[in-house]
Amino acid sequence: MSNIHISTNITDLIGNTDLLRINSLSDLTNCEILLKCEQQNPGGSIKDRAALQLVQDAIESGKLKPGMTIVEGTAGNTGIGLALVARAYGFKMLVVMPKGQAKEKEQMIALYGAELLLVEACPFADPNHFYHTAKRLGEENEHYWWADQFENTSNSKAHLLNTGPEIWQQTQGKIDALVSVVGTGGTISGNSCYLSEKNSDLQTWLVDPYGSGIYAYLKNGKHSANGSSFTEGIGIMRCVENFRIAKIDKAITLPDQDLVNISRLVSEADGILLGSSSALNVAGALFAAAKMGAEKTIVTFSCDLAERSYSKLYNQNFLVEKNISIGQETLEQMFARYKAEPEASIVNVVS
Repeated sequence: MSNIHISTNITDLIGNTDLLRINSLSDLTNCEILLKCEQQNPGGSIKDRAALQLVQDAIESGKLKPGMTIVEGTAGNTGIGLALVARAYGFKMLVVMPKGQAKEKEQMIALYGAELLLVEACPFADPNHFYHTAKRLGEENEHYWWADQFENTSNSKAHLLNTGPEIWQQTQGKIDALVSVVGTGGTISGNSCYLSEKNSDLQTWLVDPYGSGIYAYLKNGKHSANGSSFTEGIGIMRCVENFRIAKIDKAITLPDQDLVNISRLVSEADGILLGSSSALNVAGALFAAAKMGAEKTIVTFSCDLAERSYSKLYNQNFLVEKNISIGQETLEQMFARYKAEPEASIVNVVS
């Protein structure tokens, strides 16, 4: 009994998530394709890690004091994570979110007792954008603390100190590639910095959805969108502080059709349910395996609970509206297509 550990705060459960082998992809590619199960965090996503680090660092610096309200603009998961941490630490929480995000995220924010302010979805240049709205509220009220997840590098610090070391320990130092989408940039930067320091031969692959501008930025130095995506919280049209410190080697862009395909195929073969950003990560890992060859260890992230993508990724009527079909490709066909993809489609990033 003396060895049993009992946590005394819900935030103690953040981190130390499992690493899961995706058998269907690993057996097909003769690689080890591993999924970091971030949906195991108490708030259901990888953003719990950033939320906790943001709050802890703000308290330590004196910027966040008892009685204050945390305010943040978010597409959902960071808002949920901050709402959880705020409640656990005794703070109030105001979440500013663009309309049109999954209803499941709105419901979770409400369950944690946070106030939710929905604003019209609009381009970043619009002063009414959710980011600018949250910033303005934080600056105008002395009792508010604005978390600023995009520019506040406590975000990437959470992964530099915790997620990266976990992956290194779990793989016993055998990792050839890290694959990640980009939202705020915290996940890919913190993990790539830690893991590339441990293994100088590590390849970090950035996978971008259509409609985001990061792939174009890494290719030609300018954010420009090509197509569109229904993914939420990933893909941005500007370079932020967390992203600037990332160690990226390769960048690719994939369509929504691919993440829909892989989500169904992995569910059927392995019983693993993926959310939208997680599905894009897994498709990216399959692409990396196709290009890197056999006997590589590739790690990617299950970013959040699949149920948060139910109203879009798993909604047949929604997919029909987006002209996306199901069941057109097998895993073998996807893998062959990725193998045949021209090398020119891959951006080789010079750090």
